[in-house]
Amino acid sequence: MLFEKSIAVVVPCFNEELLVGRVMETMPGFVDIIFVVDDKSTDRTASVVAAYSQAQPNRIQLLCHEINQGVGGAISSGYRAALAARMDVTVVMAGDAQMDPDELASIVAPVAEDRCDYAKGNRLFSGQAWDMIPHVRYLGNAMLSLLTKVASGYWHVADSQSGYTAINLKALETIDWDKMYKNYGQPNDLLVKLNISDFRVLDVPIQPIYGIGEKSGIKPLRMIPKLSWLIFRLFLHRMVQKYIIKDFHP
Repeated sequence: MLFEKSIAVVVPCFNEELLVGRVMETMPGFVDIIFVVDDKSTDRTASVVAAYSQAQPNRIQLLCHEINQGVGGAISSGYRAALAARMDVTVVMAGDAQMDPDELASIVAPVAEDRCDYAKGNRLFSGQAWDMIPHVRYLGNAMLSLLTKVASGYWHVADSQSGYTAINLKALETIDWDKMYKNYGQPNDLLVKLNISDFRVLDVPIQPIYGIGEKSGIKPLRMIPKLSWLIFRLFLHRMVQKYIIKDFHP
């Protein structure tokens, strides 16, 4: 527990046999439950996590998809497990060790202290971000962040593609996780859904981590056109839901 709140961490994994062990071993002690979601990996990810689960059966729970659903689908499965367990705060932490466990308390704090309903890491706050993040990914992220500001209505939020997040139980109960976008557009989709329900969102500065042996499946030049179209549709969806259906407003 932290700040007298129960803490869960969702770890979405796809082919992370080399790094998921590091995530398990460096997880802070205040984390009560770790839900590792293996998204139909083709390597030994599930067996590696299973060994850790056997050593800590009450703390580490392995959830396995029979069909690959994408990172958004893996996160949704973890969220549903945390909701069933009635966890006060649920964090998402990738299985590739690109999220610093020492920063987990900073991500949790604003949610646990009820300063917001959803906190997300922002790697672009750092003055060294340009030097630490591959330039193509940095520029793609900046462009998608700008579009997501328009689509979501959260103008104070940047680094929209950051997956290091924390959410409270009330928001977990409100969002329909069966309708969550299942691929890399999940963070954008979630921000729009949170705004429609008037949830408070806060950015937390974090340090970018690259070059530790991770293998990214993201191809920025291919992803940007697809996500741009998704973000445009999300913008229209928010306009209809928030300003026509919920409260007609010009």
